[in-house]
Amino acid sequence: MRKFFRAGLVALCCGLCLLTWQPLNAQSQLSIEQIMQGPDFVGYLPTDVHWSDNGESILFSWNPESLPEEDYYQYNLTTGVTEKVDNPRVMSFADRGSYNSYRSAKVFASHGDLFLWNETSDSLYQLTNTVDRESQPFFLHDDQRITYIRDDNIYIWDQQTGFTKQITQFVDGNEPDEKKLDDQQQWLEDDQLELFDILRERKEDREFREKKDQAENPDRPRKIYIGKDRLSDQKLSPDGKFVTYELVTSESNNKRTMVPDFVTESGYLDELNARPKVGSASSKSSYWIYDVDRDTNYQVTFNGLPGIYDKPDYYRFYHRDSLAYVDTFETPREVMMHAPVYNEDGSLTVVVIRSSDNKDRWIMSLNLDDGDLTLIDRQSDTAWVGGPGIGGFNGSAGNIGWLGDNETLYFQSEETGFSHVYTYHVPTKTRKQLTDGAWEVLDVSLTPEKDAFYVHASREGPFENHFYLLDLDGSMEKITSAPGKHEVKVSPNGEQLAILHSYANRPTELYLKANQSGAPLVRITESTTEDFMAYEWRDPEIIHFTARDGVEVPARIYRPEESKSNGAGIIFVHGAGYLHNVHKWWSSYYREYMFHNFLTDMGYTVLDIDYRASAGYGRDWRTAIYRFMGGQDLDDQVDGARYLVEQEGLDADRLGIYGGSYGGFITLMALCTAPGTFKCGAALRSVTDWAHYNHGYTSNILNTPVTDSIAFRRSSPIYHAEGLEGELVMLHGMVDTNVQFQDVVRMSQRFIELGKDHWELAVFPMEGHGFVEPSSWADEYKRIYQLFEEQLTE
Repeated sequence: MRKFFRAGLVALCCGLCLLTWQPLNAQSQLSIEQIMQGPDFVGYLPTDVHWSDNGESILFSWNPESLPEEDYYQYNLTTGVTEKVDNPRVMSFADRGSYNSYRSAKVFASHGDLFLWNETSDSLYQLTNTVDRESQPFFLHDDQRITYIRDDNIYIWDQQTGFTKQITQFVDGNEPDEKKLDDQQQWLEDDQLELFDILRERKEDREFREKKDQAENPDRPRKIYIGKDRLSDQKLSPDGKFVTYELVTSESNNKRTMVPDFVTESGYLDELNARPKVGSASSKSSYWIYDVDRDTNYQVTFNGLPGIYDKPDYYRFYHRDSLAYVDTFETPREVMMHAPVYNEDGSLTVVVIRSSDNKDRWIMSLNLDDGDLTLIDRQSDTAWVGGPGIGGFNGSAGNIGWLGDNETLYFQSEETGFSHVYTYHVPTKTRKQLTDGAWEVLDVSLTPEKDAFYVHASREGPFENHFYLLDLDGSMEKITSAPGKHEVKVSPNGEQLAILHSYANRPTELYLKANQSGAPLVRITESTTEDFMAYEWRDPEIIHFTARDGVEVPARIYRPEESKSNGAGIIFVHGAGYLHNVHKWWSSYYREYMFHNFLTDMGYTVLDIDYRASAGYGRDWRTAIYRFMGGQDLDDQVDGARYLVEQEGLDADRLGIYGGSYGGFITLMALCTAPGTFKCGAALRSVTDWAHYNHGYTSNILNTPVTDSIAFRRSSPIYHAEGLEGELVMLHGMVDTNVQFQDVVRMSQRFIELGKDHWELAVFPMEGHGFVEPSSWADEYKRIYQLFEEQLTE
């Protein structure tokens, strides 16, 4: 019999009512309290790796002493010594800032000030120390002048003369109207000046002084009035001749959500300002060019973009019986244009433009003289444009840049169904695909010579991530070989690699390797604790099961020893939807990985599925949930349950499911729409109604509630609450500004009104979407484990 009150809100507060229940037949070296300590149990792993500018050191964030905050450490390649950095603020990282064309100097911003590094003397100079914040510095093409932004305006500093010049003068508000007299007023003024000599003389004196002052005044940039708009993305061209900028107009009725914070230092309730909901009125942007020499500005327009008037395909679904339906809008769709990508001398300019509905991405050549746009590449998707190196949201321009010839552009596209690398030679308008196959290029960057690429890719299969050298003829050389994941930073001279490497049961450590195939990995850090290393962590097998539509679905399986199996199975549903968790490297869900080891010790079989919508498997897998979350993604969980019964011999009446965020949503959909599949489920920080989630993520997949209400209703658990079967525990942080606490409260009220039993709610008053406190993690997972023990064991 369950110990908690059923069918109501039960406040189970972390730190106030921690469970002390322990399994009667514990058979694991691990405890939930232990593994939920997180890095205090596993160890603090290295992150945020950089090379020093001279290539003699590797810098990284680390916390081997378990302090309240990480510090920067430095590994010296010559001495092999690792030591803490005293003042990382003034350190120059090789991948931060802007080099000149000879890579002999670099400028960067840190904490609002500008710094200049000189290669010859290996010296660092601080250029500014101001209350105002300087940012985004880079060398202009002449290598002598440096441009930067201060107080939203663009400046140029000349290294040789020390002269600083302001290029723009953006001003809030509207330009004052020039006062013009009407006929009556003009007649009176003329009459006054005719009658009175002193008035006439004073006017002449005033006009003389004004003309003299104007002649003596220094040359200032013209005021550009921006009204009530917000200035964004201002950028100077490499030749210093043009400024591009964005003006953002906010909607006055764009209501934001508020999240109450109950447990505060003051003792008073605080309200956290959070996000709008999907479909809320969004801001609109206009894009402008300021010609510095001509002292004039003009707007970039998008009416000529191919397909800009096209309606998304789903509109037809709501008008399928209408003969009068037309598939174009009367006005162009809203777009977002990203800051220009210039070649080295500024002679060629491209921009990435994305439609606000994310059905289109255009790469366009931009003529700065008149704002005209010419098409280079268009990627359209009936669902939404996305994929590695492309970006799944309008806020990302993706990977794009220029080769060393200053005429050839490179970018990534999902045109073939998988993200690959393309080049486009502007003068000849020649487009070339460099990589191809049923695998993904995860990231691409230029070599120091800008005549080849460094690529992270899944060419060996979706379960490993390796580093390659990609030539312009499409040939690829695999540089890394160890199984798992490699996050690589190349030294400034291209000869050495700093690598964060991990394997499924071995956490991430920092390694050094020569930039050539077959070179050994040299380990730099030792981060894991003795307690962590004392346990023999499983290397889960990667299997495939056949879904109802014939597709082979990948999963990781944790099997107990046959003699210890209790015949029960658990399915774990990872979060985010578009996330990769079936692989051979250390999981971002490392607490869950350790929990699965604990569950397996206790006799459970655990299945961890990369269901439809997961990352790593191309466009069709990514968009399989379009207009129906809780469709194919849930089918994969149900088919995974069938696999556990038919192939692993588990008891069909003793299956559970759990997950957080998107995984919590799927858990709710499973218990409400797939009756009889799971006896119980734990839903953590779950979306219960997609109409109450954010716009960027949700509108990609479900469009908006007003334009596609069917998609929202069939995808939201709150509309299926009447179908609840099985035991349900919902767990949620009360200061969650992502999936807000309101979601689970509304779901609870729905259950109450429907008279549903067999559900519970545990709340965590001081936790957000990602829990922080080990006590909260432990409380949460002890409740999940108790649910499984009571419902799934005989």
